Amino acid sequence: MPPHRRPTAAAGPVGPPEESLGPLLAQLRVERGLSQLRLAERLCAAAAVPTVSRHEVSRWEREERVPGPFWLGWLAVVLDTPLEGLEAAVAAARHAPAATAGSAGRRPAGHRLWSPATAVELLSALDHGTGLDLRELAHTWLAGPPDPAPAPISSGRFEPAGADPAPLDALASRLPELRRMDDLVGGLDLARLVDRDLRAATAALRATRGVGRQRRAVRLVAEYAQLAGWVHADADDPLAARRAYGVALRAASAGGDRPLAAHVLGALSHLSYAGGDPQEALLLARTGYAGVRTEASGYTQALLQHRVAIAAARLGERRAAHAALAAAERAADRSQPDQQPSWLYWLDQAELAAMTGRCLVVLGRPLRAARLLATPRAGLGPRAASLYAGWLARSYLELGEVEQACQVALRALGDAVRAGSARAATGLRHLHPMLLRHRDVSMVRLYERLAARAAPYLPAPPGGRGAAGGAGADLAARATAASGV
Repeated sequence: MPPHRRPTAAAGPVGPPEESLGPLLAQLRVERGLSQLRLAERLCAAAAVPTVSRHEVSRWEREERVPGPFWLGWLAVVLDTPLEGLEAAVAAARHAPAATAGSAGRRPAGHRLWSPATAVELLSALDHGTGLDLRELAHTWLAGPPDPAPAPISSGRFEPAGADPAPLDALASRLPELRRMDDLVGGLDLARLVDRDLRAATAALRATRGVGRQRRAVRLVAEYAQLAGWVHADADDPLAARRAYGVALRAASAGGDRPLAAHVLGALSHLSYAGGDPQEALLLARTGYAGVRTEASGYTQALLQHRVAIAAARLGERRAAHAALAAAERAADRSQPDQQPSWLYWLDQAELAAMTGRCLVVLGRPLRAARLLATPRAGLGPRAASLYAGWLARSYLELGEVEQACQVALRALGDAVRAGSARAATGLRHLHPMLLRHRDVSMVRLYERLAARAAPYLPAPPGGRGAAGGAGADLAARATAASGV
Protein backbone atom coordinates (compact mmCIF):
# COMPACT_ATOMS: atom_id res chain seq x y z
CA MET A 1 0.00 0.00 0.00
CA PRO A 2 1.46 3.43 -0.87
CA PRO A 3 2.59 5.35 2.17
CA HIS A 4 0.27 8.27 1.46
CA ARG A 5 -2.86 6.12 1.62
CA ARG A 6 -4.78 6.08 4.86
CA PRO A 7 -5.14 2.44 6.00
CA THR A 8 -8.48 1.05 6.98
CA ALA A 9 -8.58 0.36 10.71
CA ALA A 10 -10.27 -2.55 12.38
CA ALA A 11 -13.90 -2.06 13.17
CA GLY A 12 -15.17 -2.55 16.68
CA PRO A 13 -16.19 -0.79 19.85
CA VAL A 14 -14.26 2.30 20.78
CA GLY A 15 -12.52 2.33 24.14
CA PRO A 16 -13.36 4.84 26.83
CA PRO A 17 -12.53 8.35 25.62
CA GLU A 18 -10.82 9.27 28.88
CA GLU A 19 -8.13 6.61 28.33
CA SER A 20 -4.92 8.35 27.37
CA LEU A 21 -2.78 7.25 24.43
CA GLY A 22 0.36 6.09 26.26
CA PRO A 23 -1.30 3.53 28.56
CA LEU A 24 -3.56 2.37 25.74
CA LEU A 25 -0.65 1.75 23.35
CA ALA A 26 1.34 -0.09 26.01
CA GLN A 27 -1.64 -2.28 26.93
CA LEU A 28 -2.45 -3.14 23.30
CA ARG A 29 1.19 -3.96 22.63
CA VAL A 30 1.46 -6.22 25.67
CA GLU A 31 -1.78 -8.02 24.84
CA ARG A 32 -0.40 -8.82 21.38
CA GLY A 33 2.96 -9.98 22.70
CA LEU A 34 4.99 -7.25 20.98
CA SER A 35 8.09 -5.50 22.22
CA GLN A 36 8.61 -1.84 21.39
CA LEU A 37 11.21 -2.87 18.81
CA ARG A 38 8.92 -5.44 17.20
CA LEU A 39 6.05 -2.95 17.02
CA ALA A 40 8.33 -0.41 15.36
CA GLU A 41 9.48 -3.01 12.83
CA ARG A 42 5.91 -3.99 11.99
CA LEU A 43 4.89 -0.37 11.55
CA CYS A 44 7.79 0.29 9.18
CA ALA A 45 7.09 -2.87 7.19
CA ALA A 46 3.36 -2.17 6.90
CA ALA A 47 3.77 1.48 5.93
CA ALA A 48 6.92 0.94 3.81
CA VAL A 49 8.42 3.95 5.59
CA PRO A 50 11.43 3.03 7.79
CA THR A 51 11.28 6.06 10.05
CA VAL A 52 9.86 4.65 13.31
CA SER A 53 12.29 3.27 15.89
CA ARG A 54 11.86 1.61 19.25
CA HIS A 55 12.70 4.94 20.87
CA GLU A 56 9.86 6.63 18.99
CA VAL A 57 7.39 4.00 20.22
CA SER A 58 8.72 4.56 23.74
CA ARG A 59 8.15 8.32 23.36
CA TRP A 60 4.58 7.68 22.25
CA GLU A 61 3.95 5.47 25.26
CA ARG A 62 5.47 8.06 27.59
CA GLU A 63 3.45 10.72 25.74
CA GLU A 64 6.49 12.85 25.10
CA ARG A 65 5.23 12.83 21.51
CA VAL A 66 1.90 12.01 19.89
CA PRO A 67 1.78 10.17 16.54
CA GLY A 68 0.15 12.04 13.68
CA PRO A 69 -2.76 10.78 11.55
CA PHE A 70 -0.45 8.77 9.26
CA TRP A 71 1.08 6.65 12.02
CA LEU A 72 -2.19 6.47 13.97
CA GLY A 73 -3.73 4.76 10.96
CA TRP A 74 -0.94 2.22 10.75
CA LEU A 75 -1.01 1.68 14.51
CA ALA A 76 -4.69 0.79 14.16
CA VAL A 77 -3.84 -1.75 11.45
CA VAL A 78 -0.80 -3.33 13.14
CA LEU A 79 -2.47 -3.50 16.56
CA ASP A 80 -5.83 -4.54 15.04
CA THR A 81 -7.76 -1.92 16.99
CA PRO A 82 -10.34 0.72 16.00
CA LEU A 83 -8.81 3.93 14.72
CA GLU A 84 -11.49 5.93 16.51
CA GLY A 85 -10.30 4.57 19.86
CA LEU A 86 -6.73 5.68 19.17
CA GLU A 87 -7.92 9.13 18.06
CA ALA A 88 -9.95 9.49 21.25
CA ALA A 89 -6.90 8.47 23.28
CA VAL A 90 -4.80 11.10 21.47
CA ALA A 91 -7.40 13.71 22.35
CA ALA A 92 -7.30 12.60 25.98
CA ALA A 93 -3.50 12.85 26.01
CA ARG A 94 -3.54 16.34 24.52
CA HIS A 95 -6.10 17.61 26.98
CA ALA A 96 -4.51 16.04 30.06
CA PRO A 97 -3.47 18.74 32.53
CA ALA A 98 0.23 19.48 32.26
CA ALA A 99 2.11 19.06 35.53
CA THR A 100 4.97 21.28 34.46
CA ALA A 101 5.66 23.91 31.91
CA GLY A 102 6.40 22.58 28.47
CA SER A 103 4.35 21.17 25.64
CA ALA A 104 0.77 22.14 26.28
CA GLY A 105 -1.41 19.27 27.40
CA ARG A 106 1.46 16.78 27.55
CA ARG A 107 2.59 14.83 30.54
CA PRO A 108 6.00 15.80 31.89
CA ALA A 109 8.87 13.79 30.44
CA GLY A 110 10.06 12.73 33.87
CA HIS A 111 8.02 10.39 36.06
CA ARG A 112 8.47 9.53 39.69
CA LEU A 113 9.37 5.95 38.73
CA TRP A 114 12.45 7.13 36.84
CA SER A 115 13.31 10.39 38.56
CA PRO A 116 16.04 10.30 41.24
CA ALA A 117 14.83 10.14 44.83
CA THR A 118 16.47 10.71 48.17
CA ALA A 119 16.54 8.27 51.04
CA VAL A 120 14.14 10.57 52.89
CA GLU A 121 11.64 10.36 50.02
CA LEU A 122 11.78 6.57 49.96
CA LEU A 123 11.33 6.32 53.72
CA SER A 124 8.39 8.70 53.47
CA ALA A 125 6.86 6.52 50.72
CA LEU A 126 7.03 3.53 53.06
CA ASP A 127 5.26 5.44 55.83
CA HIS A 128 2.82 7.74 54.07
CA GLY A 129 2.49 6.57 50.49
CA THR A 130 -1.06 6.63 49.23
CA GLY A 131 -2.64 3.86 47.19
CA LEU A 132 -0.62 3.32 44.02
CA ASP A 133 -2.17 3.47 40.57
CA LEU A 134 -0.71 0.13 39.57
CA ARG A 135 -1.80 0.35 35.95
CA GLU A 136 -0.08 3.70 35.50
CA LEU A 137 3.01 2.40 37.30
CA ALA A 138 3.16 -0.68 35.06
CA HIS A 139 2.68 1.40 31.92
CA THR A 140 5.44 3.80 32.92
CA TRP A 141 7.86 0.95 33.59
CA LEU A 142 7.05 -0.76 30.30
CA ALA A 143 7.43 2.46 28.31
CA GLY A 144 10.95 2.83 29.68
CA PRO A 145 12.91 5.81 30.95
CA PRO A 146 13.06 9.06 29.00
CA ASP A 147 16.07 9.84 26.83
CA PRO A 148 18.58 10.26 28.32
CA ALA A 149 17.82 7.97 31.23
CA PRO A 150 17.93 9.67 34.65
CA ALA A 151 20.64 8.89 37.19
CA PRO A 152 19.94 6.21 39.81
CA ILE A 153 18.37 7.06 43.14
CA SER A 154 20.61 9.37 45.06
CA SER A 155 20.96 11.32 48.22
CA GLY A 156 22.88 13.95 46.31
CA ARG A 157 25.55 14.07 43.65
CA PHE A 158 27.75 11.07 43.01
CA GLU A 159 31.25 11.15 44.39
CA PRO A 160 34.15 9.35 42.66
CA ALA A 161 35.54 7.83 45.81
CA GLY A 162 34.50 6.67 49.22
CA ALA A 163 34.10 3.40 51.06
CA ASP A 164 30.88 1.48 51.39
CA PRO A 165 29.37 2.03 54.81
CA ALA A 166 29.79 -1.03 57.00
CA PRO A 167 26.04 -1.47 57.49
CA LEU A 168 25.56 -2.28 53.81
CA ASP A 169 27.77 -5.36 54.00
CA ALA A 170 25.96 -6.56 57.12
CA LEU A 171 22.57 -5.92 55.58
CA ALA A 172 23.54 -7.76 52.39
CA SER A 173 24.59 -10.82 54.41
CA ARG A 174 21.42 -10.73 56.53
CA LEU A 175 19.04 -10.68 53.54
CA PRO A 176 19.45 -14.41 52.72
CA GLU A 177 18.80 -15.23 56.38
CA LEU A 178 15.52 -13.30 56.30
CA ARG A 179 14.51 -15.09 53.12
CA ARG A 180 15.11 -18.44 54.78
CA MET A 181 13.13 -17.29 57.80
CA ASP A 182 10.24 -16.43 55.48
CA ASP A 183 9.96 -20.13 54.67
CA LEU A 184 9.24 -20.87 58.34
CA VAL A 185 7.85 -17.70 59.94
CA GLY A 186 4.62 -15.91 59.03
CA GLY A 187 4.52 -12.33 57.81
CA LEU A 188 2.90 -11.07 60.99
CA ASP A 189 6.06 -11.96 62.93
CA LEU A 190 8.65 -11.33 60.22
CA ALA A 191 7.44 -7.97 58.90
CA ARG A 192 8.98 -6.02 61.78
CA LEU A 193 12.45 -7.48 61.17
CA VAL A 194 12.31 -6.95 57.41
CA ASP A 195 11.03 -3.38 57.81
CA ARG A 196 13.85 -2.59 60.20
CA ASP A 197 16.52 -3.72 57.77
CA LEU A 198 14.79 -2.13 54.76
CA ARG A 199 14.83 1.23 56.52
CA ALA A 200 18.45 0.75 57.48
CA ALA A 201 19.41 -0.06 53.88
CA THR A 202 17.47 2.96 52.60
CA ALA A 203 19.03 5.28 55.15
CA ALA A 204 22.48 3.98 54.16
CA LEU A 205 21.99 5.50 50.69
CA ARG A 206 22.80 8.87 52.23
CA ALA A 207 26.34 7.81 53.05
CA THR A 208 27.09 5.89 49.84
CA ARG A 209 29.38 7.48 47.26
CA GLY A 210 30.47 6.36 43.83
CA VAL A 211 28.28 5.25 40.93
CA GLY A 212 29.06 1.55 41.27
CA ARG A 213 28.64 1.47 45.03
CA GLN A 214 25.42 3.44 44.93
CA ARG A 215 23.97 1.15 42.28
CA ARG A 216 24.75 -1.80 44.56
CA ALA A 217 23.06 -0.03 47.48
CA VAL A 218 19.99 0.80 45.40
CA ARG A 219 19.62 -2.81 44.32
CA LEU A 220 19.90 -3.91 47.94
CA VAL A 221 17.06 -1.53 48.81
CA ALA A 222 15.03 -3.00 45.94
CA GLU A 223 15.53 -6.57 47.17
CA TYR A 224 14.67 -5.66 50.77
CA ALA A 225 11.58 -3.74 49.61
CA GLN A 226 10.45 -6.71 47.50
CA LEU A 227 10.76 -9.00 50.52
CA ALA A 228 8.95 -6.45 52.68
CA GLY A 229 6.08 -6.35 50.20
CA TRP A 230 5.89 -10.13 50.26
CA VAL A 231 5.81 -10.46 54.06
CA HIS A 232 3.27 -7.65 54.43
CA ALA A 233 1.08 -9.41 51.88
CA ASP A 234 1.45 -12.59 53.94
CA ALA A 235 0.37 -10.59 56.99
CA ASP A 236 -2.69 -9.44 55.03
CA ASP A 237 -1.67 -5.78 55.08
CA PRO A 238 -2.14 -4.85 51.40
CA LEU A 239 -1.50 -1.13 51.86
CA ALA A 240 1.92 -1.71 53.45
CA ALA A 241 2.64 -4.33 50.78
CA ARG A 242 1.83 -1.91 47.96
CA ARG A 243 3.96 0.81 49.51
CA ALA A 244 6.92 -1.55 49.79
CA TYR A 245 6.44 -2.90 46.27
CA GLY A 246 6.29 0.67 44.94
CA VAL A 247 9.66 1.42 46.53
CA ALA A 248 11.02 -1.90 45.21
CA LEU A 249 9.92 -1.13 41.65
CA ARG A 250 11.42 2.33 41.75
CA ALA A 251 14.72 1.14 43.24
CA ALA A 252 15.02 -1.82 40.86
CA SER A 253 14.34 0.46 37.89
CA ALA A 254 16.87 3.02 39.06
CA GLY A 255 19.40 0.26 39.75
CA GLY A 256 19.05 -1.12 36.24
CA ASP A 257 17.71 -4.51 37.42
CA ARG A 258 14.80 -5.09 35.04
CA PRO A 259 14.30 -8.77 35.96
CA LEU A 260 13.83 -7.81 39.61
CA ALA A 261 11.45 -5.01 38.57
CA ALA A 262 9.47 -7.53 36.52
CA HIS A 263 9.39 -9.86 39.54
CA VAL A 264 7.97 -6.99 41.62
CA LEU A 265 5.26 -6.47 39.00
CA GLY A 266 4.53 -10.20 39.23
CA ALA A 267 4.26 -9.89 43.02
CA LEU A 268 1.89 -6.94 42.59
CA SER A 269 -0.10 -9.12 40.20
CA HIS A 270 -0.32 -11.79 42.91
CA LEU A 271 -1.48 -9.12 45.37
CA SER A 272 -4.17 -7.88 42.96
CA TYR A 273 -5.35 -11.44 42.36
CA ALA A 274 -5.63 -12.07 46.10
CA GLY A 275 -7.48 -8.76 46.44
CA GLY A 276 -10.13 -9.84 43.95
CA ASP A 277 -9.00 -7.92 40.85
CA PRO A 278 -7.86 -10.56 38.33
CA GLN A 279 -8.11 -8.05 35.46
CA GLU A 280 -5.48 -5.84 37.06
CA ALA A 281 -3.49 -8.95 38.00
CA LEU A 282 -3.45 -10.10 34.38
CA LEU A 283 -2.30 -6.71 33.10
CA LEU A 284 0.52 -6.49 35.65
CA ALA A 285 1.75 -10.02 34.97
CA ARG A 286 1.70 -9.53 31.20
CA THR A 287 3.49 -6.23 31.57
CA GLY A 288 6.23 -7.75 33.71
CA TYR A 289 6.77 -10.59 31.27
CA ALA A 290 6.70 -8.35 28.19
CA GLY A 291 9.42 -6.15 29.64
CA VAL A 292 11.96 -8.94 30.27
CA ARG A 293 11.10 -11.81 27.97
CA THR A 294 14.54 -11.70 26.35
CA GLU A 295 16.73 -10.92 29.35
CA ALA A 296 15.26 -12.68 32.39
CA SER A 297 16.23 -16.16 33.54
CA GLY A 298 14.07 -19.09 32.51
CA TYR A 299 12.58 -19.45 35.98
CA THR A 300 11.78 -15.72 36.15
CA GLN A 301 9.91 -15.98 32.87
CA ALA A 302 8.17 -19.14 34.06
CA LEU A 303 7.02 -17.45 37.27
CA LEU A 304 5.64 -14.46 35.38
CA GLN A 305 3.81 -16.76 32.99
CA HIS A 306 2.26 -18.53 35.97
CA ARG A 307 1.02 -15.15 37.21
CA VAL A 308 -0.54 -14.65 33.77
CA ALA A 309 -2.07 -18.12 33.84
CA ILE A 310 -3.78 -17.86 37.25
CA ALA A 311 -5.25 -14.42 36.49
CA ALA A 312 -6.45 -15.52 33.05
CA ALA A 313 -7.98 -18.65 34.58
CA ARG A 314 -9.84 -16.58 37.16
CA LEU A 315 -11.20 -14.40 34.34
CA GLY A 316 -12.39 -17.44 32.40
CA GLU A 317 -9.82 -16.96 29.62
CA ARG A 318 -9.06 -20.65 29.35
CA ARG A 319 -7.04 -20.54 26.14
CA ALA A 320 -4.81 -17.75 27.46
CA ALA A 321 -4.32 -19.61 30.74
CA HIS A 322 -3.31 -22.87 29.05
CA ALA A 323 -1.00 -21.00 26.66
CA ALA A 324 0.72 -19.30 29.62
CA LEU A 325 1.15 -22.63 31.41
CA ALA A 326 2.74 -24.14 28.30
CA ALA A 327 5.02 -21.12 27.92
CA ALA A 328 6.02 -21.40 31.59
CA GLU A 329 6.96 -25.04 31.11
CA ARG A 330 9.10 -24.22 28.07
CA ALA A 331 10.83 -21.37 29.91
CA ALA A 332 11.58 -23.58 32.92
CA ASP A 333 13.04 -26.26 30.65
CA ARG A 334 15.47 -23.68 29.27
CA SER A 335 16.52 -22.47 32.71
CA GLN A 336 20.10 -22.83 33.89
CA PRO A 337 20.51 -23.26 37.67
CA ASP A 338 23.54 -20.98 37.79
CA GLN A 339 21.57 -18.17 36.12
CA GLN A 340 18.79 -18.05 38.68
CA PRO A 341 18.75 -14.76 40.66
CA SER A 342 19.17 -15.00 44.42
CA TRP A 343 15.67 -13.67 45.11
CA LEU A 344 14.17 -16.62 43.22
CA TYR A 345 15.91 -19.23 45.38
CA TRP A 346 12.59 -20.87 46.32
CA LEU A 347 11.45 -21.72 42.79
CA ASP A 348 12.13 -25.15 41.29
CA GLN A 349 10.38 -27.69 39.08
CA ALA A 350 8.37 -29.10 41.99
CA GLU A 351 7.10 -25.64 42.95
CA LEU A 352 6.16 -24.89 39.34
CA ALA A 353 4.28 -28.19 39.14
CA ALA A 354 2.31 -27.30 42.28
CA MET A 355 1.54 -23.85 40.87
CA THR A 356 0.27 -25.55 37.71
CA GLY A 357 -1.97 -27.71 39.87
CA ARG A 358 -3.39 -24.64 41.60
CA CYS A 359 -4.19 -23.06 38.24
CA LEU A 360 -5.82 -26.26 36.99
CA VAL A 361 -8.16 -26.21 39.99
CA VAL A 362 -9.32 -22.73 38.92
CA LEU A 363 -9.68 -24.00 35.34
CA GLY A 364 -11.98 -26.79 36.51
CA ARG A 365 -9.58 -29.68 35.86
CA PRO A 366 -9.44 -31.27 39.33
CA LEU A 367 -8.18 -34.72 38.30
CA ARG A 368 -4.95 -33.51 36.74
CA ALA A 369 -4.63 -30.86 39.46
CA ALA A 370 -4.86 -33.49 42.20
CA ARG A 371 -2.10 -35.56 40.61
CA LEU A 372 0.25 -32.59 40.64
CA LEU A 373 -0.68 -31.26 44.07
CA ALA A 374 -0.53 -34.67 45.78
CA THR A 375 3.08 -35.29 44.71
CA PRO A 376 5.21 -35.44 47.89
CA ARG A 377 7.68 -32.56 48.28
CA ALA A 378 10.59 -32.48 50.68
CA GLY A 379 11.53 -29.38 52.66
CA LEU A 380 8.24 -27.56 52.15
CA GLY A 381 7.62 -24.80 54.70
CA PRO A 382 4.38 -24.83 56.70
CA ARG A 383 2.80 -21.88 54.90
CA ALA A 384 3.31 -23.35 51.43
CA ALA A 385 2.25 -26.76 52.70
CA SER A 386 -0.98 -25.31 54.07
CA LEU A 387 -1.76 -23.30 50.94
CA TYR A 388 -1.17 -26.15 48.51
CA ALA A 389 -2.99 -28.63 50.76
CA GLY A 390 -5.97 -26.29 50.60
CA TRP A 391 -5.90 -26.39 46.79
CA LEU A 392 -5.56 -30.18 46.88
CA ALA A 393 -8.58 -30.40 49.19
CA ARG A 394 -10.56 -28.29 46.73
CA SER A 395 -9.62 -30.60 43.86
CA TYR A 396 -10.73 -33.63 45.90
CA LEU A 397 -14.04 -31.95 46.68
CA GLU A 398 -14.65 -31.30 42.99
CA LEU A 399 -13.92 -34.98 42.34
CA GLY A 400 -16.46 -35.99 45.00
CA GLU A 401 -13.80 -37.40 47.34
CA VAL A 402 -15.04 -35.69 50.49
CA GLU A 403 -13.20 -37.89 53.01
CA GLN A 404 -9.87 -37.34 51.24
CA ALA A 405 -10.58 -33.63 51.12
CA CYS A 406 -11.13 -33.61 54.87
CA GLN A 407 -7.92 -35.49 55.57
CA VAL A 408 -5.96 -33.01 53.51
CA ALA A 409 -7.83 -30.06 55.07
CA LEU A 410 -6.85 -31.25 58.54
CA ARG A 411 -3.23 -31.30 57.44
CA ALA A 412 -3.66 -27.78 56.05
CA LEU A 413 -5.15 -26.68 59.37
CA GLY A 414 -2.15 -27.92 61.36
CA ASP A 415 0.31 -26.33 58.93
CA ALA A 416 -1.57 -23.03 59.06
CA VAL A 417 -1.26 -22.94 62.84
CA ARG A 418 2.48 -23.69 62.61
CA ALA A 419 3.02 -21.13 59.84
CA GLY A 420 1.59 -18.11 61.64
CA SER A 421 0.53 -16.86 58.20
CA ALA A 422 -2.57 -14.76 57.65
CA ARG A 423 -2.50 -15.85 54.01
CA ALA A 424 -2.70 -19.51 55.03
CA ALA A 425 -5.57 -18.66 57.36
CA THR A 426 -7.33 -16.95 54.47
CA GLY A 427 -6.97 -20.12 52.40
CA LEU A 428 -8.72 -22.07 55.15
CA ARG A 429 -11.41 -19.42 55.36
CA HIS A 430 -12.25 -20.01 51.70
CA LEU A 431 -12.06 -23.80 52.02
CA HIS A 432 -14.15 -24.05 55.19
CA PRO A 433 -17.64 -23.37 53.74
CA MET A 434 -16.95 -25.74 50.83
CA LEU A 435 -16.37 -28.58 53.29
CA LEU A 436 -19.33 -27.69 55.50
CA ARG A 437 -21.70 -28.30 52.60
CA HIS A 438 -21.05 -31.99 53.32
CA ARG A 439 -21.99 -32.13 57.02
CA ASP A 440 -23.70 -35.45 56.43
CA VAL A 441 -20.23 -37.00 56.17
CA SER A 442 -18.78 -37.95 59.58
CA MET A 443 -15.27 -36.87 58.57
CA VAL A 444 -16.56 -33.37 57.86
CA ARG A 445 -18.08 -33.16 61.33
CA LEU A 446 -14.74 -34.23 62.79
CA TYR A 447 -12.98 -31.55 60.79
CA GLU A 448 -15.54 -29.02 62.03
CA ARG A 449 -14.86 -29.82 65.68
CA LEU A 450 -11.08 -29.73 65.27
CA ALA A 451 -11.28 -26.48 63.29
CA ALA A 452 -13.16 -24.87 66.16
CA ARG A 453 -10.44 -25.88 68.61
CA ALA A 454 -7.65 -24.72 66.32
CA ALA A 455 -9.28 -21.40 65.39
CA PRO A 456 -7.88 -19.37 68.34
CA TYR A 457 -4.37 -20.31 67.25
CA LEU A 458 -4.79 -19.16 63.67
CA PRO A 459 -3.25 -15.74 63.00
CA ALA A 460 -5.40 -12.76 62.21
CA PRO A 461 -3.93 -9.49 60.90
CA PRO A 462 -3.59 -6.52 63.27
CA GLY A 463 -6.93 -4.80 63.66
CA GLY A 464 -8.66 -7.42 61.53
CA ARG A 465 -7.54 -5.82 58.25
CA GLY A 466 -8.23 -7.26 54.87
CA ALA A 467 -10.13 -10.22 53.50
CA ALA A 468 -8.66 -12.59 56.06
CA GLY A 469 -9.49 -10.32 58.98
CA GLY A 470 -11.88 -12.85 60.45
CA ALA A 471 -10.15 -16.04 59.39
CA GLY A 472 -9.76 -17.53 62.84
CA ALA A 473 -12.95 -16.02 64.24
CA ASP A 474 -14.88 -17.11 61.16
CA LEU A 475 -13.77 -20.72 61.56
CA ALA A 476 -14.56 -20.63 65.27
CA ALA A 477 -18.01 -19.12 64.82
CA ARG A 478 -19.06 -21.54 62.11
CA ALA A 479 -17.61 -24.62 63.72
CA THR A 480 -18.61 -23.83 67.31
CA ALA A 481 -22.22 -23.20 66.33
CA ALA A 482 -22.45 -26.66 64.83
CA SER A 483 -20.38 -28.66 67.30
CA GLY A 484 -21.12 -26.98 70.62
CA VAL A 485 -17.41 -26.78 71.46
